[in-house]
Amino acid sequence: MTGRPDIWAVVPVKEMEGAKQRLAGLLSPAQRRALIEVMVGEVLDAVAGATRLAGVLVVTLDPAATALAHRLGARVVTDGARDGHTGSVVAGRQLLAREGRGGMITVPGDIPAATAAEIDAVLAAHLPGPSFTISPAHDDLGSNAVVCSPPEAVPLRFGDNSYFPHLDAARRCGIEPTVIRQPGIAMDIDHPADLASFLCLPQSAGTRTRAFLEEEAVPRLLAERGLS
Repeated sequence: MTGRPDIWAVVPVKEMEGAKQRLAGLLSPAQRRALIEVMVGEVLDAVAGATRLAGVLVVTLDPAATALAHRLGARVVTDGARDGHTGSVVAGRQLLAREGRGGMITVPGDIPAATAAEIDAVLAAHLPGPSFTISPAHDDLGSNAVVCSPPEAVPLRFGDNSYFPHLDAARRCGIEPTVIRQPGIAMDIDHPADLASFLCLPQSAGTRTRAFLEEEAVPRLLAERGLS
């Protein structure tokens, strides 16, 4: 990987079995498990394809995620992998800080429409450190891509309403945040309504996630529930 030196991606992936419970009314456990694996694979492909990264760090204990990460040449660490999204990211960036890395970008594993070009665009907008860049979720609640230079420049806490708190946290650290919106990065999938929005997103065309959803008749199921 070439380009901007020494910014590493941190991708937290929790164990896939039993995940995405908010989709339980639409998809079976086996379908949810398969969907997560497809999404994580697409996110890791996008990160691995970005040209402005020095490396990729996947924080996970999940065997499938570990295999995907190794296939793409990413580092895998297990510390913090059972400490939730925030704990996993914190563990990853603490490791990068100990190694003296220049910065980190973190993205979740459920933004399957994200592309390498979008990740590169976020990194291109990132200023020399100390600096903080954020690409929010489509609802301006989640923080779907966050860049920190150095890795621990701004305290992070992820959740359903983290975007504006992260802006405030950066400013409390004396850093004016850079905000850059990207449609694929913005489209995280947690609820059935998110699946409907994803299927309407032009960028979802050609993704493995969309093909999987169509194979499982999800568009029809969403229409039956008035969500299409």
